[in-house]
Amino acid sequence: MPPISVLIKPASGNCNMQCEYCFYCDEQNKRSVASFGIMSERTLKNVMRKTILHAEGMCSVAFQGGEPTLAGIDFFRKVIEFEKHYNRNHIKVEYALQTNGLNINEEWCRLLKENHFLIGLSVDGTQDIHDKYRHTKSGKTTYAQVIKAADMLDKYNVEYNILTVVHREVAEHIEEIYDLYRRNGWYYQQYIACLDPLYEKPGEREYSLMPEAYGKFLVKLFDCWFEDLKANKQPYIRQFENYIAILLGRMAEACDQRGICGVQYVIEADGSVYPCDFYMLDQYKLGCINDMSISAMDEKRKEIKFIEESLKLSQECRNCEFYRICKGGCQRSRLKTDDERYKNYHCKGYKEFFKECLPRMLQIADRIRNSR
Repeated sequence: MPPISVLIKPASGNCNMQCEYCFYCDEQNKRSVASFGIMSERTLKNVMRKTILHAEGMCSVAFQGGEPTLAGIDFFRKVIEFEKHYNRNHIKVEYALQTNGLNINEEWCRLLKENHFLIGLSVDGTQDIHDKYRHTKSGKTTYAQVIKAADMLDKYNVEYNILTVVHREVAEHIEEIYDLYRRNGWYYQQYIACLDPLYEKPGEREYSLMPEAYGKFLVKLFDCWFEDLKANKQPYIRQFENYIAILLGRMAEACDQRGICGVQYVIEADGSVYPCDFYMLDQYKLGCINDMSISAMDEKRKEIKFIEESLKLSQECRNCEFYRICKGGCQRSRLKTDDERYKNYHCKGYKEFFKECLPRMLQIADRIRNSR
């Protein structure tokens, strides 16, 4: 029984915001049931019981949406209650919650702090950029509320990362955004490449992130980060930390940097289980946590060859001078080639980034080796 990673959508895709580029809104519209409402106590009990008893050593439980806080604070109190009841083997349970911040108040902060939740707070750069795409359903701005949530998390010493979706405008203004984050004291940052809708030609939306723009973004961000690194005051940027880890012979923590899809269990509010947050469609459903064992769902994963599909990289990709560190990127960002294999849509951008920045990453890796 291995460590297990579970991503739960307790409020399905329900949200108190309407982000223009939301990949999950797109997925909901492409399956037979768009929203599964709020997760019942019965389903939550089955999730916690089956995952904790199945895991060995460690269990990672993350909550996402939509907006997971819409399930209510009592739902999360039940999470803790079920964990304590079923954790007979005394494994380590790590909690994470990704939120837009609109519901965060003192009561939430107390619960999150007491139970050691790591928060992912979504912020898209400066106020103007953030409010353009991250607004309420009625079009109201949200940046001021998110900043208030960050201040509240700081007040209660809740650990949090800033999650930024890299769409066209974020890419164009990354130096300004990096400086703002530094002034705000946001030293834990994750940058997530914006996704175009599934089965749609990429690059057609106003917010679309083009390959060349992504490459320039990565170079500019790395330049800023490297300058701070020389002064020993660099923020933690997961993507760069993972690349350094790869150069040191370690496995990247992020599946998009491993070159192969990982074993995940993404659980919708009705208990439906899927292999990845980016593929929560009918054809990828592994089963239901209420009436199937985790082992049975693992067999279904093999049957649909979900992980195996991510290994079908093009020969051009495998022959690339940067393959050992790039690994072809996330499967969701790959396009099929003529030979039914895959090449990453952002390939040109990655090449520009590695050509410019890999020498400095190698220097960092060598310095770490020599310091041991």
